[in-house]
Amino acid sequence: MKKTVTTLADGRELLYYDSRDDVVRDAVDRRPLDAVSTSSEVRRDPLLGDSVAIASHRQGRTYHPPADECPLCPSRDGRLSEIPDDSYDVAVFENRFPSLAGDSGRCEVVCFTSDHEASFADLTEEQAGLVLEAWIDRTAELAELPQVKQVFCFENRGAEIGVTLGHPHGQIYAYPFVTPRTELMLRSMEAHRERTGRNLFDDVVARELADGERIVLTGEHWVAFVPYAAHWPYEIHLHPRRRVPDLRELDDAARTEFAQIYLELLRRFDRIFGPGEPPTPYISAWHQAPFGEPGREEFGLHLELFTIRRTSGKLKFLAGSESGMNVFINDVPPEAAAQRLREVASA
Repeated sequence: MKKTVTTLADGRELLYYDSRDDVVRDAVDRRPLDAVSTSSEVRRDPLLGDSVAIASHRQGRTYHPPADECPLCPSRDGRLSEIPDDSYDVAVFENRFPSLAGDSGRCEVVCFTSDHEASFADLTEEQAGLVLEAWIDRTAELAELPQVKQVFCFENRGAEIGVTLGHPHGQIYAYPFVTPRTELMLRSMEAHRERTGRNLFDDVVARELADGERIVLTGEHWVAFVPYAAHWPYEIHLHPRRRVPDLRELDDAARTEFAQIYLELLRRFDRIFGPGEPPTPYISAWHQAPFGEPGREEFGLHLELFTIRRTSGKLKFLAGSESGMNVFINDVPPEAAAQRLREVASA
Protein backbone atom coordinates (compact mmCIF):
# COMPACT_ATOMS: atom_id res chain seq x y z
CA MET A 1 0.00 0.00 0.00
CA LYS A 2 1.19 3.52 -0.84
CA LYS A 3 -0.16 6.47 1.13
CA THR A 4 -0.05 10.03 -0.20
CA VAL A 5 -0.99 12.98 2.01
CA THR A 6 -2.01 16.34 0.56
CA THR A 7 -4.43 19.19 1.27
CA LEU A 8 -7.56 20.53 -0.38
CA ALA A 9 -8.02 24.18 -1.36
CA ASP A 10 -9.58 25.08 1.99
CA GLY A 11 -6.82 23.40 4.02
CA ARG A 12 -8.56 20.12 4.81
CA GLU A 13 -6.42 16.99 4.72
CA LEU A 14 -6.77 14.50 1.85
CA LEU A 15 -5.15 11.07 1.81
CA TYR A 16 -4.83 8.66 -1.11
CA TYR A 17 -4.34 4.92 -0.48
CA ASP A 18 -3.07 3.06 -3.55
CA SER A 19 -2.43 -0.60 -4.10
CA ARG A 20 0.55 0.18 -6.38
CA ASP A 21 3.74 1.83 -5.12
CA ASP A 22 4.51 3.61 -8.40
CA VAL A 23 1.36 5.80 -8.43
CA VAL A 24 2.06 9.55 -8.28
CA ARG A 25 -0.59 11.81 -6.74
CA ASP A 26 0.28 15.43 -7.47
CA ALA A 27 -3.04 16.91 -8.68
CA VAL A 28 -3.90 20.26 -7.07
CA ASP A 29 -7.35 21.24 -5.85
CA ARG A 30 -8.18 24.27 -8.03
CA ARG A 31 -11.57 25.10 -6.51
CA PRO A 32 -12.01 28.62 -5.04
CA LEU A 33 -13.03 27.39 -1.60
CA ASP A 34 -13.40 29.48 1.51
CA ALA A 35 -11.97 28.19 4.77
CA VAL A 36 -14.24 25.70 6.51
CA SER A 37 -16.30 27.26 9.28
CA THR A 38 -17.85 24.88 11.80
CA SER A 39 -19.96 25.31 14.91
CA SER A 40 -19.62 21.84 16.38
CA GLU A 41 -20.22 21.63 20.12
CA VAL A 42 -20.54 18.63 22.44
CA ARG A 43 -23.09 18.96 25.24
CA ARG A 44 -23.65 16.55 28.13
CA ASP A 45 -27.17 15.39 28.95
CA PRO A 46 -27.48 15.67 32.77
CA LEU A 47 -30.27 13.06 32.99
CA LEU A 48 -28.87 10.33 30.75
CA GLY A 49 -25.20 11.17 31.18
CA ASP A 50 -24.50 10.87 27.45
CA SER A 51 -23.14 13.40 24.98
CA VAL A 52 -24.87 15.13 22.06
CA ALA A 53 -23.05 16.88 19.22
CA ILE A 54 -24.68 20.16 18.17
CA ALA A 55 -23.62 20.97 14.58
CA SER A 56 -25.93 23.54 12.97
CA HIS A 57 -23.59 24.11 10.02
CA ARG A 58 -24.53 20.66 8.69
CA GLN A 59 -27.92 21.99 7.55
CA GLY A 60 -26.21 23.26 4.39
CA ARG A 61 -24.45 20.02 3.42
CA THR A 62 -24.74 18.50 -0.05
CA TYR A 63 -28.03 16.63 -0.49
CA HIS A 64 -28.66 14.01 -3.20
CA PRO A 65 -26.77 15.68 -6.07
CA PRO A 66 -27.15 14.22 -9.59
CA ALA A 67 -24.51 11.66 -10.51
CA ASP A 68 -22.67 14.11 -12.79
CA GLU A 69 -22.23 16.49 -9.84
CA CYS A 70 -21.12 13.93 -7.25
CA PRO A 71 -18.46 15.48 -4.96
CA LEU A 72 -16.89 12.05 -4.29
CA CYS A 73 -16.16 11.16 -7.91
CA PRO A 74 -12.70 12.02 -9.31
CA SER A 75 -12.14 15.42 -10.91
CA ARG A 76 -12.36 14.91 -14.65
CA ASP A 77 -13.84 16.40 -17.84
CA GLY A 78 -13.54 19.89 -16.42
CA ARG A 79 -15.62 19.15 -13.30
CA LEU A 80 -13.84 19.65 -9.98
CA SER A 81 -14.71 17.57 -6.91
CA GLU A 82 -13.40 16.77 -3.43
CA ILE A 83 -10.88 14.44 -5.11
CA PRO A 84 -8.51 16.52 -7.32
CA ASP A 85 -7.04 13.51 -9.14
CA ASP A 86 -8.81 11.96 -12.16
CA SER A 87 -8.83 8.49 -10.56
CA TYR A 88 -8.16 6.85 -7.21
CA ASP A 89 -8.20 3.52 -5.38
CA VAL A 90 -9.24 4.66 -1.87
CA ALA A 91 -9.40 8.29 -0.77
CA VAL A 92 -9.96 9.76 2.71
CA PHE A 93 -10.54 13.41 3.51
CA GLU A 94 -11.76 15.62 6.31
CA ASN A 95 -15.51 16.14 6.07
CA ARG A 96 -16.45 19.64 4.90
CA PHE A 97 -19.59 19.43 7.08
CA PRO A 98 -18.31 17.59 10.17
CA SER A 99 -20.44 16.59 13.15
CA LEU A 100 -17.27 16.82 15.27
CA ALA A 101 -14.38 19.22 14.76
CA GLY A 102 -11.43 20.74 16.62
CA ASP A 103 -11.49 19.98 20.34
CA SER A 104 -14.79 18.16 19.76
CA GLY A 105 -13.13 15.49 17.61
CA ARG A 106 -12.83 14.87 13.88
CA CYS A 107 -14.93 13.46 11.01
CA GLU A 108 -13.54 11.94 7.83
CA VAL A 109 -15.05 10.59 4.62
CA VAL A 110 -13.72 7.30 3.18
CA CYS A 111 -14.31 6.79 -0.56
CA PHE A 112 -14.09 3.05 -1.25
CA THR A 113 -13.70 3.33 -5.04
CA SER A 114 -13.83 5.93 -7.80
CA ASP A 115 -16.66 3.95 -9.49
CA HIS A 116 -19.85 5.88 -8.72
CA GLU A 117 -22.14 2.97 -9.66
CA ALA A 118 -20.42 0.36 -7.49
CA SER A 119 -21.07 -0.70 -3.91
CA PHE A 120 -18.70 -2.17 -1.35
CA ALA A 121 -19.99 -5.62 -2.30
CA ASP A 122 -18.78 -5.04 -5.87
CA LEU A 123 -15.15 -4.56 -4.81
CA THR A 124 -12.51 -7.19 -5.41
CA GLU A 125 -10.80 -8.79 -2.43
CA GLU A 126 -7.73 -6.65 -3.15
CA GLN A 127 -9.84 -3.47 -3.13
CA ALA A 128 -11.65 -4.45 0.08
CA GLY A 129 -8.30 -5.25 1.69
CA LEU A 130 -7.06 -1.77 0.79
CA VAL A 131 -10.10 -0.21 2.49
CA LEU A 132 -9.28 -2.25 5.60
CA GLU A 133 -5.70 -0.95 5.52
CA ALA A 134 -7.06 2.60 5.28
CA TRP A 135 -9.30 2.01 8.31
CA ILE A 136 -6.32 0.65 10.23
CA ASP A 137 -4.08 3.56 9.26
CA ARG A 138 -6.71 6.16 10.17
CA THR A 139 -7.37 4.47 13.52
CA ALA A 140 -3.64 4.59 14.28
CA GLU A 141 -3.28 8.27 13.36
CA LEU A 142 -6.49 9.50 15.01
CA ALA A 143 -5.56 7.62 18.19
CA GLU A 144 -2.61 10.01 18.53
CA LEU A 145 -4.80 13.13 18.70
CA PRO A 146 -5.00 14.23 22.36
CA GLN A 147 -8.73 15.01 22.22
CA VAL A 148 -9.74 11.64 20.75
CA LYS A 149 -11.06 8.88 23.03
CA GLN A 150 -12.58 6.50 20.48
CA VAL A 151 -12.46 5.90 16.70
CA PHE A 152 -15.56 4.68 14.87
CA CYS A 153 -15.32 3.46 11.25
CA PHE A 154 -18.70 2.88 9.62
CA GLU A 155 -20.74 2.80 6.42
CA ASN A 156 -24.33 3.88 5.88
CA ARG A 157 -25.77 2.39 2.65
CA GLY A 158 -29.12 3.34 1.16
CA ALA A 159 -31.52 6.29 1.13
CA GLU A 160 -33.63 4.51 3.76
CA ILE A 161 -30.71 4.88 6.18
CA GLY A 162 -30.47 8.60 5.43
CA VAL A 163 -27.55 8.56 3.00
CA THR A 164 -27.37 11.83 1.04
CA LEU A 165 -24.55 10.89 -1.37
CA GLY A 166 -24.96 7.82 -3.58
CA HIS A 167 -21.24 7.26 -4.21
CA PRO A 168 -19.87 4.21 -2.30
CA HIS A 169 -18.32 5.67 0.82
CA GLY A 170 -18.15 5.43 4.58
CA GLN A 171 -17.13 7.69 7.42
CA ILE A 172 -14.84 7.78 10.42
CA TYR A 173 -15.79 9.62 13.61
CA ALA A 174 -13.09 10.37 16.17
CA TYR A 175 -15.02 11.05 19.37
CA PRO A 176 -13.71 13.11 22.31
CA PHE A 177 -15.61 10.80 24.67
CA VAL A 178 -16.44 7.11 25.06
CA THR A 179 -19.70 6.42 23.25
CA PRO A 180 -22.75 5.21 25.24
CA ARG A 181 -22.86 1.85 23.42
CA THR A 182 -19.23 1.20 24.28
CA GLU A 183 -19.71 2.24 27.90
CA LEU A 184 -22.49 -0.34 28.20
CA MET A 185 -20.23 -3.03 26.74
CA LEU A 186 -17.42 -2.10 29.10
CA ARG A 187 -19.74 -2.35 32.11
CA SER A 188 -21.09 -5.70 30.94
CA MET A 189 -17.54 -6.91 30.33
CA GLU A 190 -16.42 -5.91 33.82
CA ALA A 191 -19.47 -7.48 35.50
CA HIS A 192 -18.94 -10.72 33.56
CA ARG A 193 -15.30 -10.85 34.60
CA GLU A 194 -16.21 -10.33 38.27
CA ARG A 195 -18.93 -12.97 38.09
CA THR A 196 -17.16 -15.69 36.08
CA GLY A 197 -13.47 -14.78 35.89
CA ARG A 198 -13.69 -15.01 32.09
CA ASN A 199 -13.79 -12.61 29.17
CA LEU A 200 -17.27 -11.67 27.96
CA PHE A 201 -16.39 -11.41 24.26
CA ASP A 202 -14.64 -14.79 24.29
CA ASP A 203 -17.65 -16.38 25.97
CA VAL A 204 -20.15 -14.84 23.53
CA VAL A 205 -18.25 -16.18 20.52
CA ALA A 206 -17.74 -19.59 22.18
CA ARG A 207 -21.46 -19.81 22.99
CA GLU A 208 -22.47 -19.10 19.40
CA LEU A 209 -19.98 -21.62 18.02
CA ALA A 210 -21.18 -24.27 20.45
CA ASP A 211 -24.86 -23.61 19.72
CA GLY A 212 -24.37 -23.33 15.96
CA GLU A 213 -27.95 -22.33 15.14
CA ARG A 214 -27.17 -18.65 14.64
CA ILE A 215 -23.80 -19.10 12.88
CA VAL A 216 -23.84 -17.50 9.42
CA LEU A 217 -20.28 -17.96 8.19
CA THR A 218 -16.95 -19.05 9.62
CA GLY A 219 -13.37 -18.84 8.42
CA GLU A 220 -10.03 -19.74 9.86
CA HIS A 221 -9.72 -16.30 11.46
CA TRP A 222 -13.29 -14.88 11.61
CA VAL A 223 -16.72 -15.91 12.92
CA ALA A 224 -20.00 -14.32 11.77
CA PHE A 225 -23.29 -14.93 13.59
CA VAL A 226 -26.69 -13.43 14.32
CA PRO A 227 -26.59 -12.50 18.02
CA TYR A 228 -28.88 -14.28 20.48
CA ALA A 229 -30.71 -11.01 21.32
CA ALA A 230 -30.48 -9.30 17.92
CA HIS A 231 -31.99 -5.81 17.88
CA TRP A 232 -32.48 -5.60 14.11
CA PRO A 233 -34.39 -7.82 11.65
CA TYR A 234 -31.19 -9.04 9.99
CA GLU A 235 -28.07 -8.39 12.07
CA ILE A 236 -24.65 -10.02 11.89
CA HIS A 237 -21.75 -9.70 14.32
CA LEU A 238 -18.33 -10.46 12.86
CA HIS A 239 -15.56 -11.28 15.36
CA PRO A 240 -11.93 -12.23 14.82
CA ARG A 241 -11.23 -15.62 16.43
CA ARG A 242 -8.19 -14.10 18.12
CA ARG A 243 -9.59 -11.32 20.28
CA VAL A 244 -7.96 -7.90 19.80
CA PRO A 245 -9.06 -4.48 21.10
CA ASP A 246 -8.92 -2.59 17.80
CA LEU A 247 -8.14 -2.81 14.10
CA ARG A 248 -4.45 -2.01 14.56
CA GLU A 249 -3.82 -5.35 16.28
CA LEU A 250 -5.25 -7.65 13.60
CA ASP A 251 -2.49 -9.93 12.34
CA ASP A 252 -1.70 -10.39 8.64
CA ALA A 253 -3.70 -13.60 8.33
CA ALA A 254 -6.85 -12.03 9.77
CA ARG A 255 -6.44 -8.97 7.54
CA THR A 256 -6.11 -11.14 4.46
CA GLU A 257 -9.14 -13.29 5.23
CA PHE A 258 -11.34 -10.35 6.22
CA ALA A 259 -11.93 -9.23 2.64
CA GLN A 260 -13.22 -12.65 1.58
CA ILE A 261 -15.53 -13.04 4.60
CA TYR A 262 -16.88 -9.48 4.59
CA LEU A 263 -17.60 -9.36 0.86
CA GLU A 264 -19.54 -12.61 1.12
CA LEU A 265 -21.63 -11.21 3.99
CA LEU A 266 -22.46 -8.05 2.04
CA ARG A 267 -23.44 -10.05 -1.05
CA ARG A 268 -25.72 -12.23 1.05
CA PHE A 269 -27.37 -9.11 2.45
CA ASP A 270 -28.35 -8.07 -1.07
CA ARG A 271 -29.99 -11.48 -1.62
CA ILE A 272 -32.01 -11.69 1.61
CA PHE A 273 -35.29 -10.54 0.12
CA GLY A 274 -35.05 -12.36 -3.20
CA PRO A 275 -34.39 -11.44 -6.85
CA GLY A 276 -35.74 -8.17 -8.18
CA GLU A 277 -35.54 -6.42 -4.83
CA PRO A 278 -33.61 -3.13 -4.55
CA PRO A 279 -30.23 -3.19 -2.80
CA THR A 280 -30.57 -3.84 0.93
CA PRO A 281 -30.01 -0.72 3.04
CA TYR A 282 -27.56 -1.35 5.85
CA ILE A 283 -25.26 0.07 8.49
CA SER A 284 -21.84 -1.50 8.94
CA ALA A 285 -20.12 -0.46 12.17
CA TRP A 286 -16.74 -1.30 13.67
CA HIS A 287 -16.66 -1.43 17.48
CA GLN A 288 -13.17 -0.65 18.76
CA ALA A 289 -11.86 -0.23 22.29
CA PRO A 290 -11.59 3.37 23.50
CA PHE A 291 -8.18 4.74 24.36
CA GLY A 292 -6.87 5.06 27.90
CA GLU A 293 -9.78 3.21 29.54
CA PRO A 294 -9.39 0.52 32.24
CA GLY A 295 -9.73 -2.97 30.80
CA ARG A 296 -9.04 -1.80 27.25
CA GLU A 297 -7.14 -5.00 26.41
CA GLU A 298 -10.17 -7.05 27.46
CA PHE A 299 -12.38 -5.42 24.81
CA GLY A 300 -13.20 -7.44 21.70
CA LEU A 301 -13.03 -5.72 18.32
CA HIS A 302 -16.04 -6.65 16.20
CA LEU A 303 -18.12 -5.44 13.30
CA GLU A 304 -21.91 -5.15 13.39
CA LEU A 305 -23.76 -5.31 10.07
CA PHE A 306 -27.53 -4.78 10.09
CA THR A 307 -30.46 -3.66 7.97
CA ILE A 308 -33.60 -1.75 8.87
CA ARG A 309 -35.58 -3.64 6.21
CA ARG A 310 -37.63 -6.36 7.94
CA THR A 311 -39.30 -7.83 4.86
CA SER A 312 -39.88 -6.94 1.22
CA GLY A 313 -41.04 -3.32 0.98
CA LYS A 314 -41.24 -2.82 4.76
CA LEU A 315 -38.83 -1.10 7.16
CA LYS A 316 -38.20 -1.48 10.86
CA PHE A 317 -39.04 1.91 12.38
CA LEU A 318 -37.72 3.01 15.75
CA ALA A 319 -41.06 3.96 17.25
CA GLY A 320 -42.25 4.50 20.83
CA SER A 321 -40.52 1.65 22.65
CA GLU A 322 -37.27 1.85 20.72
CA SER A 323 -36.92 5.65 20.47
CA GLY A 324 -38.64 6.52 23.74
CA MET A 325 -37.26 3.84 26.04
CA ASN A 326 -34.44 2.16 24.03
CA VAL A 327 -36.24 -1.20 24.26
CA PHE A 328 -36.13 -2.94 20.90
CA ILE A 329 -38.82 -5.26 19.56
CA ASN A 330 -37.53 -7.52 16.78
CA ASP A 331 -40.04 -9.04 14.32
CA VAL A 332 -37.58 -11.60 12.92
CA PRO A 333 -36.33 -14.39 15.24
CA PRO A 334 -32.50 -14.43 15.20
CA GLU A 335 -32.50 -18.14 14.35
CA ALA A 336 -34.73 -17.52 11.30
CA ALA A 337 -32.51 -14.63 10.21
CA ALA A 338 -29.41 -16.82 10.45
CA GLN A 339 -31.10 -19.58 8.46
CA ARG A 340 -32.00 -17.13 5.69
CA LEU A 341 -28.46 -15.73 5.61
CA ARG A 342 -27.12 -19.29 5.19
CA GLU A 343 -29.63 -20.01 2.43
CA VAL A 344 -28.44 -17.11 0.28
CA ALA A 345 -24.76 -18.08 0.33
CA SER A 346 -22.82 -17.66 -2.89
CA ALA A 347 -22.75 -20.73 -5.07
